[in-house]
Amino acid sequence: MTTVRLDVDEGAGVAVVTLNRPERLNAVDLEMVGELGRVWRDLRFDDSVRAVVLAGSGGRAFCTGIDRDAVVPQPSSPYMQDDPLLGAGPKANGLWKPVVAAVEGMACGGAFYLLGECEFVVAGAGAAFFDPHTTYGMVSAYESMLMAQRMPYGEVARMVLMGSAERLSARRAHEVGLVSELTEDGRALVAAVECATVIAGYPAEAVQGTVRALWAAREAGLAQAFAQAPHLISLGNLPGARQAELFAARRAGFRTR
Repeated sequence: MTTVRLDVDEGAGVAVVTLNRPERLNAVDLEMVGELGRVWRDLRFDDSVRAVVLAGSGGRAFCTGIDRDAVVPQPSSPYMQDDPLLGAGPKANGLWKPVVAAVEGMACGGAFYLLGECEFVVAGAGAAFFDPHTTYGMVSAYESMLMAQRMPYGEVARMVLMGSAERLSARRAHEVGLVSELTEDGRALVAAVECATVIAGYPAEAVQGTVRALWAAREAGLAQAFAQAPHLISLGNLPGARQAELFAARRAGFRTR
């Protein structure tokens, strides 16, 4: 693998999956989607791994969503849309082992597909969360739907509607429940691994059943919301050329709250 790194501590029962494109701020391309899918599916069969940590390399970003240089072929029919990020997460690949996210730096846009399929999030003090879709003439659909189950409605609405003009600090993300633990900068991975190690020490069947129960409480609502997403995106997204113009003209300034 070239875009994802897998490190397994069999003694602790913990695997660390690291997004490994630091030169692109761990933006997701099609190769990474494929490699993540293989990792999640392979971990289903590795009984030595009982808990997983998901992190980003480089320190500047956990993940900045889909790589804008990625070419995603689309069917000509408006009734069929391919969103590669829908297949990037652990739940989408049938992994019911607990996954803890360790966030340092930026987590934005498509990163919420991944965070939305983790059990909880540990973040360094310098982490920042934002969703720039609306700034560039794009509908925030799957991202906002996933975050609406993690944060109060008003906080999600503000984050996705303010776009690139505002970022949610790690402190504020902790206050509103998106982040479960706040650490010093550079310590999120250590803290996440400590949590995963504790969980991995419990009987796997009970842990995985609990993960499945938690997800069952969420997935009915998500399924109904996700069914609307392709239509909302098709209706609300500006043409690609116009999106590119807005992206090229993006403002450098932003407020962190």
